[in-house]
Amino acid sequence: MPIKTDAAIVFEVNQPMVIDQVELDPPGEGEVLVELKAAGLCHTDLGIWEGHSPIGANLPVVLGHEGAGIVLETGPGVTDLKPGDHVITFAPECQVCGACHSTKGNFCESVLAGYGSEPSISADKNRVFAGYGLGTFANHLVTTSSRLVSVRKDAPFDQISYLSCGATTGLGAALVEAKVEAGSSVIVFGLGGIGLNIIQGARIAGARMIIGVDINEDRGAMAVRLGATHFVNPRNHGDNIVGHLIELTGGGADYTFEAVGHIRLMEQALASARIGWGVCTIVGVAPNGEKLGVLPFDLIMGRKLQGTAMGGVRGKSQLPEFVDWLMEGRFDLKSLITARLPLSKINEGYDVMRRGEGMRSIITF
Repeated sequence: MPIKTDAAIVFEVNQPMVIDQVELDPPGEGEVLVELKAAGLCHTDLGIWEGHSPIGANLPVVLGHEGAGIVLETGPGVTDLKPGDHVITFAPECQVCGACHSTKGNFCESVLAGYGSEPSISADKNRVFAGYGLGTFANHLVTTSSRLVSVRKDAPFDQISYLSCGATTGLGAALVEAKVEAGSSVIVFGLGGIGLNIIQGARIAGARMIIGVDINEDRGAMAVRLGATHFVNPRNHGDNIVGHLIELTGGGADYTFEAVGHIRLMEQALASARIGWGVCTIVGVAPNGEKLGVLPFDLIMGRKLQGTAMGGVRGKSQLPEFVDWLMEGRFDLKSLITARLPLSKINEGYDVMRRGEGMRSIITF
């Protein structure tokens, strides 16, 4: 029998989400039914909702990819999860394909095969799709077991839902993708939900200088609290922000990061990396169609440019350790969750994000 559940549905681009009931089919082969306990409001969902993300989605759609909850039922063929398990949603890791067997990245072949498509979660004539194959802006979801990570049961649902994307992307960008070294210098452009966790990752790695760059003074103060050694407001430096950062770091940073999705900031991040060996990692998602202008001379001079998805972290293989670190107090997520809202208030939560207020809003069920 279909499972009825409440969900926040996007019917039209840039129009308010509508809370309505959808029907989920029972879990099929390799699938799992999860009761959501928390779901994070991520900027990536906002980009899709507003119609300018390169990811895109079929409409109507239930968005949301940050989620944590409890397994209620498993379908045939599921051997790694059972009812009662606490799980986090994450990018797929089937642990079978060639990409999963490789040590060179975190893109399961199922991601590449299904990019830009979403399964239907409502089979009647009013068909509704599940964004990312998940749709965490709902009380329940049915998804493949490859998209779920079993974690310890004493971890708070609101905090581990943040590890579904934003927090792990930031921590992983520093620790897994860039591999920040002890004693190195780091610059982070953008101190939102991801950038602040890059700061924490750099601190965990033992960087000696960590510079947070943002126009929001409150976020600058939070960055310092979480481990930044310096905060720079670019408005105080006009067109010379890159020159100021190069001077501050004594020639450019060993590692730079862009965590906003703004082309100009990406260019500044690359220009602020040290000649000879500086590594610039792009984390932010730019609007669809925008192109990054890179001078070949920058690369010839030894600067390196790379991107990352989910911080290079693999869900089933690595995310449980991040949860352990959270519970050990190695990084702080509680201070970054500035609002907990019911599903009925999801539109208000995104209005707060549009205004640049708060750090992270979490829907609690």
